[in-house]
Amino acid sequence: MRPERQFETDETATLEVHHSPRDIHDRIALRIVKIMRVFADAFFSKRYGHRAVVLETVAAVPGMVGGLLQHLKSLRHIREDQGWIRELLDEAENERMHLMTFVQIAQPSRGERWLIMIAQAIFYNVFFFTYLLAPRTAHRIVGYLEEEAVVSYTQYLAEIDAGRQDNVPAPQIAIDYWKLSQDARLRDVVIAVRADEAHHRDTNHGFANQIMEGRHP
Repeated sequence: MRPERQFETDETATLEVHHSPRDIHDRIALRIVKIMRVFADAFFSKRYGHRAVVLETVAAVPGMVGGLLQHLKSLRHIREDQGWIRELLDEAENERMHLMTFVQIAQPSRGERWLIMIAQAIFYNVFFFTYLLAPRTAHRIVGYLEEEAVVSYTQYLAEIDAGRQDNVPAPQIAIDYWKLSQDARLRDVVIAVRADEAHHRDTNHGFANQIMEGRHP
């Protein structure tokens, strides 16, 4: 059985949120994400479904890496994790379900599948060592990535509403996971996914703030 969804589906979710960099670490994190955005825009343009397939394979990595390292830290120091592990693993599972959904919608090509494997291999190793050595910066990077994800899904929604993207029926996997109506369409899926990304944005910026203030586990 699919796990019950953890987040609220809300078309009016708070979208216009940006964490202003507080210091050089935040500025570096933001610059990294902006560079990644340039490459994504150049490669995918307005192929939002294909963009989602590739980027969600990357987006599902941070939660699993963070959950693993926080788990090991909790065991090593024999102390509570303050709920971080569960939140991070839930995030990883949620992002994986985004991927499973958009794979059925976009039907990635063989070339895009190779790109997925390469991007994931590179990003996993880079993010693992970033989180190991600078967890605050790692969470800030994810927070900024999720800010960009909210922007991308808002643009995707605008394309659907303008009729430039087909509002196809929602895959059954999405209907089951987000508990949508049986006649749900792509537009409903994008709204649900965007709300998830807004949640992850706020969570990761919150974790980064806690580390900055010395309140991390």
